[in-house]
Amino acid sequence: MESGESSLKMIKNHTKDKSRTFARTRYFTQPQQAARYSKVRDKIDKIVLVGVLKNRRDLNILLAENWYRIPMRYAPKRKFDYLAFYQPTSFGRQGKCIQYYAPVLDYKVIKRSDLLPKELEHPRAKDYYLQIHVGKIEKLSRPIRNTIPRRISFGFTTLNHLLKSKNILQLYKVTPTEQMVEDGLKEVGIKVKPRSERSSTTGAISQYYVLSSEKRYCLDFAVFCQRGKIAIECDNKKAHSILAQKKKDGIKNTFLKRRGWTVIRLREDDIVSNLKGCIKRVKNTIQKLGEIKRSKS
Repeated sequence: MESGESSLKMIKNHTKDKSRTFARTRYFTQPQQAARYSKVRDKIDKIVLVGVLKNRRDLNILLAENWYRIPMRYAPKRKFDYLAFYQPTSFGRQGKCIQYYAPVLDYKVIKRSDLLPKELEHPRAKDYYLQIHVGKIEKLSRPIRNTIPRRISFGFTTLNHLLKSKNILQLYKVTPTEQMVEDGLKEVGIKVKPRSERSSTTGAISQYYVLSSEKRYCLDFAVFCQRGKIAIECDNKKAHSILAQKKKDGIKNTFLKRRGWTVIRLREDDIVSNLKGCIKRVKNTIQKLGEIKRSKS
């Protein structure tokens, strides 16, 4: 509970400090000048927290009662002005996208049992949550889609960026490395099958899942050759430079190698600056493994 209260205090203090700083440092000689700056500042400075709606029940609560909840152990320490809501695959055809956003009105710390009194037997009924009340819920003119699947948790962006982005990569300013590699493979005659055909074990497939007894690993690309199989991973610079992610990558590499996979990790910097070199590295590995296994049909 102590860490939750600390997070809440930091959000409030940040808001006060920010308004004082702005008041001290901005002066305008013309009212029109001040008004113009205010409009620009509003668009740039409005911070949006992207949260996840786990299921349709949570969406119904949001639309009917105008509130959203976050476990206090995940409560952000950064101040935010808006909430946007990601709908995962559990939403079916309406999933893997952001459709709704709303301004934050206020928030309070509350037990889950008080928040959802009909779920007193829930294993986290006694846990504390941050209940966030929001204003008018707006629908984006076009959904922001998770076209190249990324695992979505809490993340920050700006209102201006939210309204302009077409997909999750644009929203979080992530370089579309997978698309660049796929385009590079096509240029040298390696056609990548879409995710709907991922059950195949021939050719090259995007977003291929390898299952273990405890979890499943998603490969950016899987290439099946005559004498082996290749896992191609496109490593985003920001995410894969974090120590915790490096450890996860190492565990994933070990898991795949023990099951006969050759792992090729392509760094974002290399993909952007030397895509041809990256594709050549993949082609050379394919040749060593006896070329790509083709479907008999």
